[in-house]
Amino acid sequence: MRDLLVFAIVFSLLPLALIRTPIGVLLWNWIGFMNPHRLGWGSAFYFKFGAVIAATTMIGFIFSKDRKMIPMTPLVVALLCLIVWMNVTTYYALVPEDAFHQWKKVMKIQIFIFIALSCMQEQKRIIQLLWVITLSVAYFGIKGGIFTLMNGGNLLVLGPRGSQIEDNNTLALALIMVVPLMIYLGRMTDKKWLKWLLLVSTLLCGLSILGSHSRGALLAASAMLLFLVLKSQRRFYLGLFLALIIPVLVHFMPAAWFERMHTIQTYEQDASAMGRINAWYFAYNLAKDRPFKGGGFEAFRPGLFERYAPVPEDYHDAHSIYFEILGEQGFFGLLIFLSILALAWRTCQKTQKLSKNNPDLKWAHELVAMIQVSIIAYMVGGAFLGVAYFDLYYSLIAILILTHHSVVNSQTVLKQGVIPVVKREFRTSMA
Repeated sequence: MRDLLVFAIVFSLLPLALIRTPIGVLLWNWIGFMNPHRLGWGSAFYFKFGAVIAATTMIGFIFSKDRKMIPMTPLVVALLCLIVWMNVTTYYALVPEDAFHQWKKVMKIQIFIFIALSCMQEQKRIIQLLWVITLSVAYFGIKGGIFTLMNGGNLLVLGPRGSQIEDNNTLALALIMVVPLMIYLGRMTDKKWLKWLLLVSTLLCGLSILGSHSRGALLAASAMLLFLVLKSQRRFYLGLFLALIIPVLVHFMPAAWFERMHTIQTYEQDASAMGRINAWYFAYNLAKDRPFKGGGFEAFRPGLFERYAPVPEDYHDAHSIYFEILGEQGFFGLLIFLSILALAWRTCQKTQKLSKNNPDLKWAHELVAMIQVSIIAYMVGGAFLGVAYFDLYYSLIAILILTHHSVVNSQTVLKQGVIPVVKREFRTSMA
């Protein structure tokens, strides 16, 4: 039944995606983040929905009237530089076949990022995209929160099979990143029932994050909550609410959870933590040997560990966005990656400054503040997780660029419209 429902939804919307590119973008993000086909057990599980939607949307985009010029901000230029550099490092990759496979995944994500930048520039479409992404990820937080309540936190909360958020650590980070967005959507809606529904859903996502038993998620969640309070206009009340609700959520967790979180302080005695440090040394040694080319995608392989790792037999994944980029894209790739983070932060600040004290731009002012909180979560959580090419992060960057572009356009229109209005009022008063 689930399989038939997914087939029905996708193929009924494909004609619309062909005619209207924004619908294709929304459909692509729904499939990419929620992975509804992975929730069944039949033919839909292995069906290439993403490829069908991508092909349809791209054909429609070529002939679409929705296309507009992509706003060429410094952040967009930095994204383009990273894409170009990833193509260069793939050409020189040490594991060519695996690198090419990962390259295809990353390029699909980036292509749709730029399609969204071209056809989702209106406020309505930005908010639609935000709703689709947020609810698609939050679904697993709601489901996982209920699961945690039912088993007392003894079992791990996992994402959909075969997806980017299948792993408990990655799912937890994704949920931490969407929590600020759920709070934003709750603030913006006028419907009380929806506000309460989003609040309950956010609390369930919090339980799901705890139920992941992820130590990196605990650090990322702490950073996210701290910046959430700092960005809030009602810091005292939000801080008081968190001080009351967090102990209640933690109360559901078993003793094993507290023991695992305690190992953060004793990482020297933890084999997993020491394995990550070994992988970080591997990344540095590889980048030192190939400072510009790096190792290319999928460079973290046992064979290469024998050449570059201090402990060759202790093979681990990157477990850090920074060392993942360093090892695979080299020092130059890391510089571009860090530049994107810095420019994204700067764009948030500029957008908030431009939209401050303007009631018509309140939606943008608060949205970029929450995106800033999500980026903090990604920066902290990503320090212990290999998600350098995480589609959720780049989608939020796209929404940030679109929001900034919308605010700049609004300011331009306002400046151009002030003088004529004043003159008409002056002439009327003189008459």
